[in-house]
Amino acid sequence: MDSLLGDNVESNLNKATVIHKKRNQYIKNFTKHWMLYVMILPGIIFYIVFKYIPLFGSVIAFQDYQIFKGIWNSPWVGLENFQFLFSYQDFFLVLRNTATIAFYQLVFSFPAPIILALLFNEVRILLVKKTLQSLFYLPHFLSWVVVGGIVFELLSTQGIVNVVLGFFDVEPILFMQEEKYFRTIVVLSGIWKEIGWGTIIYLAAIAGINPNLYEAALVDGASRWKQTIHITIPMLFPTILVLFLLNIGNFLELGFDQIFNLLTPMTYSVGDIIETYVYRAGVLQGQYSMTTAIGLFQSVIGFALLWIFNRLARKTDQGLW
Repeated sequence: MDSLLGDNVESNLNKATVIHKKRNQYIKNFTKHWMLYVMILPGIIFYIVFKYIPLFGSVIAFQDYQIFKGIWNSPWVGLENFQFLFSYQDFFLVLRNTATIAFYQLVFSFPAPIILALLFNEVRILLVKKTLQSLFYLPHFLSWVVVGGIVFELLSTQGIVNVVLGFFDVEPILFMQEEKYFRTIVVLSGIWKEIGWGTIIYLAAIAGINPNLYEAALVDGASRWKQTIHITIPMLFPTILVLFLLNIGNFLELGFDQIFNLLTPMTYSVGDIIETYVYRAGVLQGQYSMTTAIGLFQSVIGFALLWIFNRLARKTDQGLW
């Protein structure tokens, strides 16, 4: 009995010693790197204020929320908002449009910065490389209001695209008013605006590749194409996978600005997405409970996709967690 008590006392003392050492280590690290902790403080505050605190507002999805009664006094309706949501015909149209455009962006927009980064990596004249990078980065800093105006001007009946088609005796096409062109325009305009900015991470990852690998491949007679296929792309794979997982988590969140500025009444049937529907129903019509239910649905789907693809990524010893 005394032996057991002695072992327990010794075990507790060891645990207390370990905890004390860890605490001292934390204090020591904080004292040594306090400036770094101060630098990340605004980011932490941002996420707490704009990401975590608003999570409590998700309770509105289970209420008949009335703005003058507030969250605490609005009547509780349980899953009625979700039942109405899934029985509402327009919701499935909006969901289909969102999923279709998101799939197109994943197939065409996601690989575009990777390809551009690989092409930039092959440019050997530094001045040309920097100039091209700046030209491709520039559209990112334009708002979608400006980009939308540019797109409308280019694709109008008197725009440059129809002028060029006129040389081939093609009748002017109403690109922005015809449904069959809308999703293509959305994807291409998104690529044009964000492709340069998206290359930054990939160029940084390429810069971190050990140059000895390229030297060894060159000695073995590997061409630039083979070096790209067998060295650059495999070394970029972890970065590509992480960014893919982050994108798949936001699969149903296309962004309001782009679609709203490109959408016209004639293209609603193929371009009306969840964000534009939430704007009309939630902001303009005041249906806060239903639109909150839609947002919660988006989050659940995004988390499910992220969890599934992360599990698949773990099979290659990669993943976010």
